[in-house]
Amino acid sequence: AYTTRVGEGPFPTELSDEKGDWLREKGGEFGATTGRPRRCGWLDLVGLRYAAMVNGLDSFVVTKLDVLSGLETISVCEAYEYQGQRLDYFPSSIEMLKVCTPVCRQLPGWQEDITGILAFEELPENARNYVLFMEEQLGIPALVVSVGPGREQTIIRDNPFSL
Repeated sequence: AYTTRVGEGPFPTELSDEKGDWLREKGGEFGATTGRPRRCGWLDLVGLRYAAMVNGLDSFVVTKLDVLSGLETISVCEAYEYQGQRLDYFPSSIEMLKVCTPVCRQLPGWQEDITGILAFEELPENARNYVLFMEEQLGIPALVVSVGPGREQTIIRDNPFSL
């Protein structure tokens, strides 16, 4: 539901502020072995579209949707800006990516605790719309949505093995 990165390298949507700290703490974004904090940022649709294309994805899974509960608005990177130009595609070089800035759309958040919800239709409207927005932007369905760390906190929208 948001982006994380371990180690060095460009991360256009990285949040180096209290929002990033909030996501890191709420999402438990610390290395399992080292305990080092992961870098956190807004969902990067440019990177996701590229990953879906090069990997031939026909569906995807949304994890940690529950972490976004409590936010008034959620930023989603829908393009990059590079030297004053809008890029709707992933840059061809690391050097370009290093200087890209995110072009974000603001989506309404939700306040409800969703960790006990077992059906997609029961999610708050804004949480459903967030997932539907991702599907629309990626052009493929989200078959599974996790709303907490437990296996039982997984909403199966469609069997991933039936595709």
